Amino acid sequence: MDDLDRKILIELQRDATVALDEVAKRVGSSKTPVWNRIRKMREAGIIRKTVAIVDQESVGIGTTFYVLVRTSQHEKDWLEKFVAAVNRHPEIVTAHRLAGDIDYILKVQVADARAFDSFYRSLIADVSIFNVTSLMSMEEIKATTELPL
Repeated sequence: MDDLDRKILIELQRDATVALDEVAKRVGSSKTPVWNRIRKMREAGIIRKTVAIVDQESVGIGTTFYVLVRTSQHEKDWLEKFVAAVNRHPEIVTAHRLAGDIDYILKVQVADARAFDSFYRSLIADVSIFNVTSLMSMEEIKATTELPL
């Protein structure tokens, strides 16, 4: 990747619906080289997919919880069961395995506290968890999908 690729990626991260002519203009190039670079970045897996970012409030899932998971089990079978449970729950929009005192953190999007309780009961029915701490976000201060290129 060179500077032009980075400039193209910055523009696409801001708004992938911008016309190719406009992207080319913004990065100081012409349409054909920009299109070829985008195609190559898709083929290489640098650009994995293009999506629509939906306003969560508008679709009625405006409550965010962060779920901190600690487990006393670190066997392969438990991990596979946990990963399967995470993948079965569309409310979990992000999941990370961590280093440190907390084993996993889940970002959960739901309509309200009642919907979260239903999600939580379903999750703990799917997999045994040693300790769970749930934190409700009061306000989103920053959210971006843009990587700092």
